[in-house]
Amino acid sequence: MAATNKHAEKVEGDKKEEEEEEEIKPMIENIQPLLIPPQNFAMVAKGIYRSGYPNSKNYPFLQKLGLKSLLYLCPEPYQNIKFLNKHGIKLLDFGINGNKEPFVDIPEAVIRDALVQLLDVRNHPILIHCNKGKHRTGCLVGCLRKTQKWSLTYIFDEYRRFAGTKVRILDQQFIELFHMRIPFDPKYAPLWLEAD
Repeated sequence: MAATNKHAEKVEGDKKEEEEEEEIKPMIENIQPLLIPPQNFAMVAKGIYRSGYPNSKNYPFLQKLGLKSLLYLCPEPYQNIKFLNKHGIKLLDFGINGNKEPFVDIPEAVIRDALVQLLDVRNHPILIHCNKGKHRTGCLVGCLRKTQKWSLTYIFDEYRRFAGTKVRILDQQFIELFHMRIPFDPKYAPLWLEAD
C-alpha cells in the first residue's frame, strides 16, 4: 500500500511539474531579445542615426529601427551583408580612410556625395557608421550640422562627445573648412532641413 501511495504521489508530482512547465512556456515564448544598441549609437536627426560598427548582438535593436539604408564609411568590404540582405537594407558604401597626419585626408567630394544620400528621405531611416562611430562618422555628421546651420561651437562639442579622448584636430579643421554646396533634390529633402 505504501508503494502505491508513493507511486500516486510521484504521478501527481509529475503532473504538477508538467502543468508548471506549460504555464512557463508562454512566458518564455514572449521573452523579447535584448535590445543592445551599437557602440556610440545616437539619433542625429529624424530618420538619421549614427554608431560604431554593429555586431550580431545589435541586430535585434537595428531591426526595431526599420532601416532602409546603411551608409558605411570604412574602406574594408562590409562584413554584415547577410543581415542587410535579409532585412532589405540598402548599403551605401563610401569607403574612406580617416584624417591622419601627415598625408591622409578625407576627400571632400566623398563627404558631399554621402550628404546627398543623407538628405534624401527615400533613404530614411538610415544608419551612418564607421568602425567606432567617432572620426569619419563625426566628420560626416559635423558637415551635416553645417547644412543645418549649427554653430561650430555646438558642432565641435558634439564631435568631442563621441570622439572622447581620441579627438583629432584634423577632423575639426576638416569640418570647419568644409564649404561645398550639396546638390540635393529639394523634393526629397527632410522637413528639418532649412532651405537657403
